[in-house]
Amino acid sequence: MLNVIYPLVLIFLYLIVLVTIAETLNRLITDDPELTRKVVHIGSGNVILLAWWLDISAWVIIIAAVIASLIAITSYILPILPSINSVGRKSLGTLFYAISIGILTGLFWDSQPQYTAIGILVMAWGDGMAAIIGQRWGIHKYQVLAITKSWEGSLAMATTSYIVTSLILLFSLGNHWQTWLISAIAASVATSLESFSKWGIDNLTVPLGAAIVCYYCQF
Repeated sequence: MLNVIYPLVLIFLYLIVLVTIAETLNRLITDDPELTRKVVHIGSGNVILLAWWLDISAWVIIIAAVIASLIAITSYILPILPSINSVGRKSLGTLFYAISIGILTGLFWDSQPQYTAIGILVMAWGDGMAAIIGQRWGIHKYQVLAITKSWEGSLAMATTSYIVTSLILLFSLGNHWQTWLISAIAASVATSLESFSKWGIDNLTVPLGAAIVCYYCQF
């Protein structure tokens, strides 16, 4: 029992610190709510590495994903956490994010947790850096089904996704040509899926797409 409680306490403390930092930034940096939202976005994704290291069971992560989904729905209706869902932001991204974590955990965690980690971290870091870089330095625009993106943001997405995927595959598969090829394919797929982000649906399609591509490209 203690082997379950201690890891959960560590993760809970990490999330409390993360949300506290984000809420503090949200009050200090009032002119850039997207920055504080991405602090939560990236930081919460890193929890999967902590869960992997602590060998937390799949059912615990799935229950946590369900709870996070309920919190996301509540925060969407009632803006109880502005750093997670900006007021007036019509997006279900946080909800889709939690759902993707639950699905990836159910698919891969017990046998091949690296693919769960890839999907979540590509979404966390790739999408997070795409938003930060794109909004601050994205001057070359393009459109996908009336959704405006920047080439700078997409490049940040592709580069970050490639780095994240290759690092995890290096750890799990080793250093050979498949690692680099699979990483490039996954980064390309993730970047393509991120370009369509209406309603925040990319928080579901990107992690699932990246993880599933890596899984099937392994064979």
